[in-house]
Amino acid sequence: MTLVPLVGALVTGHGPGDIGGFFAEGLDSVMNVVVMFIFAIIFFGILQDVGLFTPVIKALIRATRGNVVAVTTGTAAIGIVAHLDGSGSTTFLLTIPALLPLYRALGISRYILITIVALAASVMNMVPWAGPLGRAGAVIAQEPSDIWLRLLPIQGVAVVLVLVVAAGLGLQRRRRIAARGAAAADVEASRPSRTRSAARRATATAPARPAPSLTSPSCSSPSCRQPRPSSSPPPWRC
Repeated sequence: MTLVPLVGALVTGHGPGDIGGFFAEGLDSVMNVVVMFIFAIIFFGILQDVGLFTPVIKALIRATRGNVVAVTTGTAAIGIVAHLDGSGSTTFLLTIPALLPLYRALGISRYILITIVALAASVMNMVPWAGPLGRAGAVIAQEPSDIWLRLLPIQGVAVVLVLVVAAGLGLQRRRRIAARGAAAADVEASRPSRTRSAARRATATAPARPAPSLTSPSCSSPSCRQPRPSSSPPPWRC
């Protein structure tokens, strides 16, 4: 980003003095945007530190517990609110740690969480104090707020589309979780019947045991075939 313009200026015949003038003019054109960036990061960072957005985030989390579609839609709403400062690091630090335990508890993929938060951040990144409009305003010599006023209808439609995509991902995930639960229930229900059928097969294939004989196999006389009296005295005799 720095070497290409420098090499281009040298190739076109501009000396160090001309390059210094270009640098000063470019710095003057973006200085207002830089000051606004610094103010926005500090201001919204202070608001986050004092907990201004915490009640909103907690209310959205309480409202979305247990319902997968509500969780994904609430994630989009949280990402939209969290990116009002125009800082991507603030958005991800605010949403991911708060929602990741909920996603794990409900069995929702973490990729869905990252996708929804990234979509919300990309739409809200069109605010005047964010990076894209600031750079665009510096290039075309217009105020970022004037560009944002023209982009407001598109941004509103994009916010609605983000909510729709989040709801669609929630519906898809809810069907997958339901199918997984039904498959697990079928496995549990078929396990006792499989055990009983295996026991029946084992009983049918096992060889028949001969009845116990009261005679000794080595004795062939008729007297030996009779049961022998017990030599031990009865238990009531001393």
